[in-house]
Amino acid sequence: MTTPTDHDPAAALASVRHEFGEHGGVNLSIETSSTFTVLEAGTMPEMFQGMRGPDVGGCYLYGRHFNPTVLVLARQLAAMEACESAYCTGSGMAAISAVILQCCNAGEHVVASNTLYGGTWAFLNDFLPAKANITTTFVDTQDEDAVKSAFQSGTRVLYVETISNPTLRVPDLARLADLAHAHDARLVVDNTFAPLVVTPRLHGADVVIHSLTKFINGASDLVAGAVCADRAFIDELFDLHTGALMLLGPTLDPRGAYEIAMRLPHLPIRMREHAARAATFAQRLSDRGLPACYPGLADHPDHEQLSRISNPGFGAGGLLTVDLGTTEKANAFMEHLQNQEGFGYMAVSLGYAETLLSCPAASTSSELDDASLGDAGILPGLVRISVGYTGSLEQRWGQLERSLEAVGL
Repeated sequence: MTTPTDHDPAAALASVRHEFGEHGGVNLSIETSSTFTVLEAGTMPEMFQGMRGPDVGGCYLYGRHFNPTVLVLARQLAAMEACESAYCTGSGMAAISAVILQCCNAGEHVVASNTLYGGTWAFLNDFLPAKANITTTFVDTQDEDAVKSAFQSGTRVLYVETISNPTLRVPDLARLADLAHAHDARLVVDNTFAPLVVTPRLHGADVVIHSLTKFINGASDLVAGAVCADRAFIDELFDLHTGALMLLGPTLDPRGAYEIAMRLPHLPIRMREHAARAATFAQRLSDRGLPACYPGLADHPDHEQLSRISNPGFGAGGLLTVDLGTTEKANAFMEHLQNQEGFGYMAVSLGYAETLLSCPAASTSSELDDASLGDAGILPGLVRISVGYTGSLEQRWGQLERSLEAVGL
């Protein structure tokens, strides 16, 4: 396995190039065929038996199985995440659901962080028990004893986010990996908030998930996801009899894969600017005496933890939060920023060129019940800010200051 000291995710990303011929273009080609031909009739049964495929003979079977364009994007992401293999899905939730269903059978169990994206929480808490008899115990993954106590004989997955949504906590991935492996479970890590910033595979993660919709795509115009893992697990996902990606069918369209692949070359530039601005805003908010939360701040409880596992040069991510005390004040602040200052949009999602503002307790975490919101520390007045990079830093800071003053802060 690559070690954290010798993995440069940006260099790894750039090392994977599309194939081209004598008259090939500089850009990736879009292969839109839903089905693929063979030269000899005997090749087809070999593909159905798993003996031939993209990596063995250059054979493609069907668009729901593998597609050449999507596979190029997947190989780029696998390289970035220091994984053997990867494949792309139609959404982040498609990646999450396929991985959990592949890892767990009916009657088995998941241990998960109690601070997760609301859709993930609903899938684990509500959907899986009702539809598949797969249960989840939610715990504070900063509490090692609580994590240990949550494991059961049928636990197959320990699920966390690299930087938690929306509380921005950073788990000790290496320690959690040890705990998962000691119980014959996989550590599954959602790295949506921290592409390039952290490479979870280097710290023991077995499967790395992304919502490509966010930072990796960067334009808020496409919905997509990815699963990065060892080759055996990706092959398992495409098994013709039991593969969650093959049989549930949530693979990414090649046109979307092309669009995302074209944006990957400037992902490092974007991530550095997102992080640089987030760090500046977080520090200035903190200097004003406001309860700003950002893993790059020295007083963040996981600042040292992130510093130990992060890749140099990409900062601490592009998201920060600030607790304005009440829902009313949070709403007034966001409305003033958007409607009076013209800075940012009240919208869910993240990783866009413009700043996106939301109040998670009433939006992206609203699937959690009141008790779970309390356990996760998601307060009513918490504002999540996905910091964009348009305009000048000082121009945007002035707009933030005036909006704070407008609500009495």
